[in-house]
Amino acid sequence: MIREVKNHEVIIFALDHYNPLGLVRSFGEEGIHSIVVAQKSRTDISRYSKYTKEYIAVETTQEGYEWLMSHYQETAFENRPFLLTCDDRTIEFLDNRYDEWKNRFIGFNGGNQGVITKYMDKYVILEAAKRHGLKVLDTITVDKGEVPANIEYPIITKSISPVVGGWKSDVFICDTENELREAYKKIRAPKVIIQKYIEKKNEYCLDGFCAKNGEIMFTSIETTYNYLIKGYYSPYMTVKNFNKPEIKKPLEDLMREVGFEGIYSIEFLIDQDDQMYFSEINFRNSTWSYASTCAGMNLPMLWVKAMLSGEAPVNAVRDIPDGFMAMVEPIDYAKRVKTGQITAGEWLKDFKEAKCGYYYSAEDPAPFCECVKKWDYLG
Repeated sequence: MIREVKNHEVIIFALDHYNPLGLVRSFGEEGIHSIVVAQKSRTDISRYSKYTKEYIAVETTQEGYEWLMSHYQETAFENRPFLLTCDDRTIEFLDNRYDEWKNRFIGFNGGNQGVITKYMDKYVILEAAKRHGLKVLDTITVDKGEVPANIEYPIITKSISPVVGGWKSDVFICDTENELREAYKKIRAPKVIIQKYIEKKNEYCLDGFCAKNGEIMFTSIETTYNYLIKGYYSPYMTVKNFNKPEIKKPLEDLMREVGFEGIYSIEFLIDQDDQMYFSEINFRNSTWSYASTCAGMNLPMLWVKAMLSGEAPVNAVRDIPDGFMAMVEPIDYAKRVKTGQITAGEWLKDFKEAKCGYYYSAEDPAPFCECVKKWDYLG
């Protein structure tokens, strides 16, 4: 099967950062060097990986797409390149042009053009999750500026789509109607989700892949955060095998509804009573998927094999040892050392013991060297 995979080029089309770097390394560690079509972002970190075959720097998603379409016109259908992405804006862009590229590439899709975009709408995916028996927090959708009557505070505001408005900058926790009105002055999205706010105990993330229009679903890892940052993800986490059978079937049914093919990340909130509430699905590769590769379950490789064979992976699960930590090194350093929570020596111990660094790799050191040069900027 490795030989069959090598009949296909691998292209990573994304905003460059440590997320696509994980994809480059996942393929590279299996002997497959990737072409990176990198949209301008905070860093060109993937350029420095020894596993990058070719690095195409572009200013915009449109420019990158035009490069792809001009360079891959004559590829035999059976040898179409794999096309993977890591950010919401790029997957939405590609999803809305699926009919144009589906005969040139094998990429993330929902079976028909526009399907992924539909389910990227937070209200749509929450309603679908409810239909399949997953718990969700009370949620309504309003126009920006609208203050609904009879809502129970505190509430949290969110953009209805991860690519419309200010995404994380549209997140506000409001204890009163006046605070909601003040939040509207800063929110950029024209449509806003208002959701019941809970004081979360943790977040719970799942990473895996789907193939065969959602009929195959393989979830390799679950991740919880070792400390919480209000309105932000935690850059230091504990990784375990997926072990929540009560949500397995509802999620499988949900992915069949979407008809998804690709790598995903699914997020839940955990309240103080350990109740889990479905939050969202990212229909693209997540940074955390590289932790699965480090744990012996290489999601990008498993996905491409499943897409070629049409079969679920067999004997792919690997036991993850207790205490398996993963770290976004410069951000964790900034959040814990620079704020005085721990010493630099304590942090260095955690760094050395982490089983997955999202920048550091002993086998591929150049990206981390570049990271160190930009340490404060990337933190």
